[in-house]
Amino acid sequence: MGQPSPSPESAFAELGGIRLDEVDLDGMLQRIAELTTRTVPAARDVSVTLVRGAEARTVAFTSDLARDLDDWQYEHGFGPCLDSSPSGDSVSVPDTTSETRWPEWAGYAHSRGVGSSLSIGLPIQEAVVGALNVYGVETRAFDEEATAVVERFASYAAVALANTHLYDSAATLAEQMREAMRSRAVIEQAKGIIMGERHCSSEEAFALLSKISQDTNRKVRDVAEALVSRAVGTSRV
Repeated sequence: MGQPSPSPESAFAELGGIRLDEVDLDGMLQRIAELTTRTVPAARDVSVTLVRGAEARTVAFTSDLARDLDDWQYEHGFGPCLDSSPSGDSVSVPDTTSETRWPEWAGYAHSRGVGSSLSIGLPIQEAVVGALNVYGVETRAFDEEATAVVERFASYAAVALANTHLYDSAATLAEQMREAMRSRAVIEQAKGIIMGERHCSSEEAFALLSKISQDTNRKVRDVAEALVSRAVGTSRV
């Protein structure tokens, strides 16, 4: 026996109680997809599309059917989820038997037992967008009330994706800063060695490192690391 369908309010309260630092992005999006399916009576299957640049992929889905319907669009380069992703709009296909915007995709969806669909755009930031896709068996399955509920689920998905993107960006920046600090430290060490050996200034020591870098077609940091390694006896280069 399946789980009872939660009310929209209880579903949103459940999502609101999930801490993003306690669950990964895939887990969060999968939970959103599953709750959408259980909460929206007409929803047969749900998926989440993520688009980075020219690459689109399904990052969460409740069935192979939902993933297949998305994959068809990615392979052919058109369809409701690909239209809603960059625009951030809600794109409805009320009847797959009479759809004129994407008749080939609609025909495929109809052959798989799908009568209607709804894709809600998830604008995250300029280079990353997505969509929450809901597929129904009946035609005209998603009325205004159902669409409003799906749009609220989409807002949770958008927040999760945006927060993850910001976290990834911050982590990348932090690593770049750490790498820069490591580079600076080894270069300062190398400069100190040169200054001690040649009794020259800091500027002259760095100029020598730069010249060796240019002459040997190596990065200044690599030249500095080789010099420091030689000085401490860990390398004979």
